[in-house]
Amino acid sequence: MTSFASLTAWNWLIQFFIIVVALLVANLIRCNVPLLRRSLLPTALLAGLIILCLKPFGFFAHMVDKASMEIITYHALGLGFVAMALKNKKVRSATTTMKVVETGAVTASTYILQGIAGLLVTLPLFVLWKGDDLFYASGLLLPMGYGQGPGQALNFGVTYTGWAEEQGIHFHGADFGLSIAATGFIVGSVVGVVYMNRLRRKGKLVRRTAADREEYTLADYQSDNEIPHAESIDKLTVQLSLVLLVYFLVFLLMYGVEQADIGQFGTKTLKPMVWGFNFLWGTLLGVLVKLAINKLRKSHLMQREYINNFTLDRIAGTCFDFMIVAGTAAIDFNNLRGIWLPLVLVCLLGAVVTFVYVRACSSHLYPDYPYEGFFSMFGMLTGTASNGMILLREIDPKFETPAANNLVLQTIPAIAFGFPVLLLMGFGPQSMRSCLITLGILVVAFVVFALFIFRKRLFHKKQSK
Repeated sequence: MTSFASLTAWNWLIQFFIIVVALLVANLIRCNVPLLRRSLLPTALLAGLIILCLKPFGFFAHMVDKASMEIITYHALGLGFVAMALKNKKVRSATTTMKVVETGAVTASTYILQGIAGLLVTLPLFVLWKGDDLFYASGLLLPMGYGQGPGQALNFGVTYTGWAEEQGIHFHGADFGLSIAATGFIVGSVVGVVYMNRLRRKGKLVRRTAADREEYTLADYQSDNEIPHAESIDKLTVQLSLVLLVYFLVFLLMYGVEQADIGQFGTKTLKPMVWGFNFLWGTLLGVLVKLAINKLRKSHLMQREYINNFTLDRIAGTCFDFMIVAGTAAIDFNNLRGIWLPLVLVCLLGAVVTFVYVRACSSHLYPDYPYEGFFSMFGMLTGTASNGMILLREIDPKFETPAANNLVLQTIPAIAFGFPVLLLMGFGPQSMRSCLITLGILVVAFVVFALFIFRKRLFHKKQSK
């Protein structure tokens, strides 16, 4: 018989208690410290940093379970993407298909550029490094931490740790990747706000007041013919059930691939990556389930609307908040003592190239709204889409420009463009030769994307000549 008085029955809940208390404390601090409020630093990141700072102190260090925090980060990533995929997208401002494709290309090419920048730091340092805890392919975790966030940084960090151990390298990939992700949030928030204030002082941006903020209407909370908020089953219960159903399908898909006989390459490369792509399978299966539900409605086999965008937004937001807190809290500084220099250099170079490249792309692709395009993309490519939206709201609170729409709709082309790059992330750490090949392919791929993105400027110059 289970004893509810034992800590075993409470251990998982204790980890969630720690997260929610940290979130509440962080929100209180952020609301009462003007500097933090103006910095737009995510409350979830502040909560994670609070836990991180308390971990070195005695009793609290034993309360925070690193493995549990990593598991929460992993599943929160997948569940959050499922919730976003189930939403019926509403177009709020005009955009074009080509602009969405170009925005997806900017996202994928920035991942590639971040991967190149990371490898240009870690490959030379690996040759010169005298310790045995730096992995030559660790620079590839830069796009996972900056571009994808804590969930993917953790997934690939764990995979890289396995590859490093096979080669006799004591590399702590999870801590390295999560540290990059936490740094990315700080870069996106602090650098973004500093640059925004600089533009305001120059008169290029107008400061928005609270009165300019977007107001929600009844249509934002529910659409026509939706199921009631509470009848025989609560509406929130329905949304959670749909999200968990899709995530169960994700598990069945990944488990099926794990059990399949797909040869040596599949066993060594594909299978470990499949489990790391829980967010991607969640997105694809979420879209398929959403299409099936909409098909049932159009055929009148389903009479009511079961999908509620507002509630799914709240579920996704909660998952991503928990992901950021748990991912930051899972960092162990003891595992980073020997490689702090590569970590700092990777994060610094990543911030510079991301800022410069995204700024150039935004000026070229969005001539009518260059700053809105820049802040939305820079926030996303150093943190998550939510961070991009936070920065965008500061200068476009009612989403009057297509920037918000581009950010939402670019997901599908970005996945299509970026999937081969993600496969390279699993190929690179297998050997030094594989890593060098990966670097060469990334350089070529970046040139191809850059030619596509800046094609109008290049062709215009040729015609002028």
